Amino acid sequence: MHGAAISANPLQLDVRSHIKCLGICAIATISTFQYGLDYALVGGFLSMPGFLKIYGYYDSDLELWNIDPTVQQLITSLMTIGTFVSSMMVGPFSSKFGRRGGLWVASLLNFIATAIMLGTTSLGALYFARLLLGISVGWFLTFSQLYVHEVAPAHLRGITFAIYQIELCIGSITGSGVDYATHTISDRRAYQIPLAVFFAAPAVQSIAMFFFPETPRWLMVQGKEKEAEAALRTLRNAAINELEFQAELNEIRQSTREQVKQNKKALLLEMWRGTNLRRTLLSIAVVCFHSANGSSWVTIYATYYLEIAGVPNPFGYSVMIASMGLIGVLFSLLFIRSIDRRTIMLVGVLACGLAQLAQAIAWSISPGSIEAGRVVIAFMALFTFFYVAYAPYAWLLGGEYPNSALRGYCFGVATAINFIGNWLGTFTAPYFINPASLGWGPSYGYIWFGSNMIVAVFVWFCLPETRDRTLEEIHEMFEAQVPARQFKSYVCVGVEGFAAEAAGKDAIKRDERMGALHVEGAGAGSTETRRT
Repeated sequence: MHGAAISANPLQLDVRSHIKCLGICAIATISTFQYGLDYALVGGFLSMPGFLKIYGYYDSDLELWNIDPTVQQLITSLMTIGTFVSSMMVGPFSSKFGRRGGLWVASLLNFIATAIMLGTTSLGALYFARLLLGISVGWFLTFSQLYVHEVAPAHLRGITFAIYQIELCIGSITGSGVDYATHTISDRRAYQIPLAVFFAAPAVQSIAMFFFPETPRWLMVQGKEKEAEAALRTLRNAAINELEFQAELNEIRQSTREQVKQNKKALLLEMWRGTNLRRTLLSIAVVCFHSANGSSWVTIYATYYLEIAGVPNPFGYSVMIASMGLIGVLFSLLFIRSIDRRTIMLVGVLACGLAQLAQAIAWSISPGSIEAGRVVIAFMALFTFFYVAYAPYAWLLGGEYPNSALRGYCFGVATAINFIGNWLGTFTAPYFINPASLGWGPSYGYIWFGSNMIVAVFVWFCLPETRDRTLEEIHEMFEAQVPARQFKSYVCVGVEGFAAEAAGKDAIKRDERMGALHVEGAGAGSTETRRT
């Protein structure tokens, strides 16, 4: 499961030669900071007196500030609904305006939503801003990932998605840290100061994207082959071997022509037909691993969850749990290039399921005890470590499976369905964990243990291996209807042929240039002889 992968990737398989592209990918995904930031900030707001005095109520029985479960649900889930709406729009928008256009619009919506949340004390305006922010975050996530999928060298796509997750984790840690610093403030500044951080990352990204090209594969799909070549040159090292460059360019050109020819009709329908159906269903399934493992409710309700579990200093422990996620994704950088993605996914979902089960058992045995609280903290931290260690590669696989002509539509739909799952998780969680409702607390983990086991079975039997494969190789294997367990060993002769074709053309041109030089040299020699 860990041997060298077969690949037709014509580029140098190192990191140093592609530092420039990795830097571009890091900036293109910097807005994912927003997603982690939002989950951490809003989770903290729900336990913050300065916020609850505006949008909650004082519970005389519990002798603390609380929030109505319905308001709690709407604040958290409206953003998820917004991400669903925007993700469904990714395909139609990106087919006309590209990946960069989506990121710029997302930044604009983010600025508007944040300004509303900073200025309002109305629940209605807050709900609207949360919905608008969700649309923004949905486009940040999908368009940044599409960009990285289509510009990163095949052997480094895993690393670029680890960088993506690192930025998301930094957002979570920043959110938890800022909440911790302001949660004792008794007025609106307690949540207004954290909200101001929402302006930072999109401002940096939206300026930087003016200096980066559109993705070569999107340009190829649009029939703009000259622009695609120029974009690819911008993304690759200036000192790249010309033969390598032409081989990669020809792979993209020839494979994209074939994909566009096969998908000329309504793209939203084409993704459900023929060999595209399998690719679409796999993309949806693997992206939905995020909502199926219980991460949405653990992430957004961590502080509130620890508070009702009787854990002292829930804000401080929330920072620690968020930091475990960063450690997890940094750990994954050690093996992403050497271990198969199927293995990473399988170990990750099994570990997450067992972490959910452990805290549920501990709470069932000794509910409300100090010992059970410690177990909850420990296994929430372990859950976060393993989830974040494998999470970026679920996004990665979800974008690798569709072909270039349908990637925007397919990945957008997959992301939208995942956000429906996230919405169900965040919307129903208060019923289970809020003392004013069922009051299960950590026993809620039993449900998510079962869900993770189902995901593990799916990974084992259905998930194709794509490590180090170019997007064009993945397309060839799906078109050949290669079984999932045979992807790793399959040799893509078609894509290798495209690279060889480019090599042959380059050799012919080189020979022609050499021949021309010989002719010129011979002509000069004859002239000199005649003069003599």
